[in-house]
Amino acid sequence: MSCPIRPLILCGGAGTRLWPMSRESYPKQFALRVGGYSIFQQTLLRVAGPEFGRPIIITNQAYRFIAEQQLAEIDVLADFILEPSRRDTAPAIVAAATVAGRLDPDVPLLILASDHQIRDNEAFRAAVLSGLPAVSGGWLVTFGIRPTDPATGYGYIEAGEVLANGARAVRRFVEKPDAERARNYVMDGLLWNSGNFMASARTLLEEYALHQPASSAAITLAAENAKTSPGVVALDAASYAGAEQLSIDYAIMERTVRAAVVPLACGWSDVGSWDLLWSVSDQDGSGNVSRGEVVLSDAQRCYVSSDGPLTSVHGVEDLIVIVNKDAILVTDRNRSGEVKQIVEGLRRTGRQEADTHCKVYRPWGWYQVTDFGDDFQVKRIVVNPKGRLSLQKHGHRAEHWVVVRGTAQVTVGDKVSLLTPNEHAHIPLGAVHRLENPGNTPVELVEVQCGDYLGEDDIVRLEDIYQRA
Repeated sequence: MSCPIRPLILCGGAGTRLWPMSRESYPKQFALRVGGYSIFQQTLLRVAGPEFGRPIIITNQAYRFIAEQQLAEIDVLADFILEPSRRDTAPAIVAAATVAGRLDPDVPLLILASDHQIRDNEAFRAAVLSGLPAVSGGWLVTFGIRPTDPATGYGYIEAGEVLANGARAVRRFVEKPDAERARNYVMDGLLWNSGNFMASARTLLEEYALHQPASSAAITLAAENAKTSPGVVALDAASYAGAEQLSIDYAIMERTVRAAVVPLACGWSDVGSWDLLWSVSDQDGSGNVSRGEVVLSDAQRCYVSSDGPLTSVHGVEDLIVIVNKDAILVTDRNRSGEVKQIVEGLRRTGRQEADTHCKVYRPWGWYQVTDFGDDFQVKRIVVNPKGRLSLQKHGHRAEHWVVVRGTAQVTVGDKVSLLTPNEHAHIPLGAVHRLENPGNTPVELVEVQCGDYLGEDDIVRLEDIYQRA
C-alpha cells in the first residue's frame, strides 16, 4: 500500500458542552482556538505532511462555508462530502469511503474527529505510520490512548495479540465505566477509545456491508445519486435517510473480527468539557487560565474567558466564567460537564442563544447584531473578497448601509454603484437589492434595519450563487 494516506475529517458535531463559546451555528471545532488556530485548523495542519493526500471534509452545507474560510486562512485545499442530515459517524465515514474508494479501493483512510486536541503531533504521526502494515493486512485500526487518569467519560479498549509494528488485535471494547471500574481498567492496561481510526476503503465497505447491509445499500445509492461539483459531493437526501443512525463503534468496530489498536501517548484530549479544556491549557502559578480582557485577583484554578467586556474575578476557586457578547456562563469547574443541561433548558424555552451566536457566519462572510429594539436592528456586516449576497427583497423592513472599510458594489433596483468608506445607500421596503465585494480585501459596513418585523426569514431570494434561492 504505497499511496498516500487520505485523511477523512469528521466535522458535523454541535459541541454544546462548551456553550456559550460553542453553539450549533458555530461549534467548537471552529470556535475554540489554541495557539492562534482553531482545533479544526490544527487537525488539518497535523496531516499536511508528504505522507498524506488531499483531505476530505465530511460536514453539512451550513458548516461547509465556515470550513472553507478557515482552510483559506491556513492555505490548505480539501474536498468536501456534504451530509443532507446527521446520521452519526458510521454513515458519514462509509459515504466518504465510498467516494474515496472509487479512485483506489485500497487507499488508507485516516478518520479523524475535527474537534480533538493533540499536543505531540510527531508522536501522533508516528503512531499513524506504525498502523499502516495492519491496514494493509485488512485490519480496521483504532488509536487507543494511554490513560493519564481513570476517566469515566471515555470507552476503553482491551488489546490482545501483537500483530505488526506495535499494532495489536482488539480483544474487546468496553463502554464508559463507573469510577471503580475505570481504576481497574487503568491498572489492567486498557486504553481509552479515542474515536479516531484508520482502514482501507475496501475493508471499511466490506465490513459495513457485512454488518449493516441495508444501510450499506442506502449509502451506495446516496453516493450514486449525489450532486457533484469540483471538489464537492452532496449526498442524495432521500437515499441517505435510509441509513440507520449509528456510530462507527456500534455499526462496525464492536462487531468485526478485524479490529486492531495502536497504543498512543500524544497529549490527546477530546476537549469535551470546560474542565477538560482548563486541564489541557497553560495555567499560571495559581492554576488559572485566562483568555481576553480578564483581571484575576486572589483566584485559584479558574478558567475565565471574555470576548469583549472586561471581566474581573476575585476571591474564588474552581470556577468557569465565560463571557460572550450575548451570554454569560458561571459554573463550578468540577460540574462543568453538566452545561449541556443548560442548553437543553434554553431550547425548551425557545431562547435563540442556545444555538445561535450573535455573530452569524454565512457563505459570503458574517454579520453581528450590535443593537436592537422593537422596530429597529443594527448589524455589523463583513463581506469576504469576491463574496456576493443573494439578489433579494424584504416585505417588512427598509435598510440603510454605511460602508466603513473596503469598496462595496451595491445594487438597488436597476441602479448599480460602488461605495467607499463613509458613503451610504438606502434600500426602501420591497426594493430588489444586492451587496457584493468585487475586491481582494474584506468589505465592512454598518446596516440599520427599520420595520415592523426584522426576522431573518423575511428574505425573498431571487438569485443566489450559493444555491439558496
